[in-house]
Amino acid sequence: MCGPRRPRGTYNPGVLTALNYLGIAAFAASGALMGVRKRLDAFAIWTLAVLTGLGGGIARDVMLGVTPPLSFKGWENLTVATATAAVVFFFHPQFGAVRRTVDVLDAFGVALFTSTGALVALHSGTSLFAAALIGVTTGLGGGILRDVLVNEVPLLIQSGEMVAIPALAGAGLTVAIDDLGGGQDWALVVGTAVAFGFRMLVMWRGWSAPQAPSDLWGTVAARVRRGGRRR
Repeated sequence: MCGPRRPRGTYNPGVLTALNYLGIAAFAASGALMGVRKRLDAFAIWTLAVLTGLGGGIARDVMLGVTPPLSFKGWENLTVATATAAVVFFFHPQFGAVRRTVDVLDAFGVALFTSTGALVALHSGTSLFAAALIGVTTGLGGGILRDVLVNEVPLLIQSGEMVAIPALAGAGLTVAIDDLGGGQDWALVVGTAVAFGFRMLVMWRGWSAPQAPSDLWGTVAARVRRGGRRR
């Protein structure tokens, strides 16, 4: 189940390409908006948008041994990121609350890139487990690069954000549905919807992963001692 796999026969690059452009646009917009929020100049905003939009896909291609990465083989991905950066640069006031918009665009970009990255990895011959992990890396890579470049703690390791778990749920569903014969389109739709919906629910409810207890062993030992004294 987790060993090497032969490439599947249902690969539809047209759908993946369209979703890839949409994911690049979402991530590039979040990067450009972060640059606006940090009061960066036009070139810095463009750089942040491009690296955020393309970073996850480049990380995916490097892990899959695709050299040079697909983003360097044509003008399309760079053009999508550049056009998105220009729109944000001139019309950022229309995006509303910048911080919240960045978070929503980031969640959408993570969901799209997670599902498409997982499917690309699966059809490149990886195992189900590897495909899910590559999908998560694809989804989170651009956002991590954006946050590091502007000297922010990446959302991945911020307390109370819980970014990776929704991404892993979406990636897992994507590869499971495709592997069980549900079809690529359904795998992408369900995986993206679950990853995005789960992440938005986390943001709305303020859920977070458990933190390390202060002194678990001491607490257990104290309860055992109290129980012994009661006897």
